[in-house]
Amino acid sequence: MSQGMQKPVRRLLPVLVPAGVSLVAWAAWLGWDQHRDVHPDGTTTGPYEAWQVIGLVLTLLIPVYWAASRRHVIGAAFGTAAGLTVATCYDWSDDASGLFAIGVLMVMVGSFAATAAVAAVIASVKRDVRWTGA
Repeated sequence: MSQGMQKPVRRLLPVLVPAGVSLVAWAAWLGWDQHRDVHPDGTTTGPYEAWQVIGLVLTLLIPVYWAASRRHVIGAAFGTAAGLTVATCYDWSDDASGLFAIGVLMVMVGSFAATAAVAAVIASVKRDVRWTGA
């Protein structure tokens, strides 16, 4: 690959890596579970268990840390939110009520806000560590 092509690709990596990992992590942690639990009183929960969501969040910390430690806070937030938005849209689009779009919007806004906050903290801590010489 020529030097001219490597520069744009390297600039997109902080967005593409979190987006790709988000898509794969959603499929690994949440994409396979489509069963709702029906309780004796008739209420339903699910389809996801708390451990699945916690696993997804912990998995996503890896690419967010990678991008944010290189001072790509917006790339980490945008890439993660984009990957999760695409995954939820695909996974939930078979909902007959049509309300999946609201859920997808909530995932998009929430994941962007949470990832931006976490990435900003990571970038700030990494910057402070560099200044102290540690």
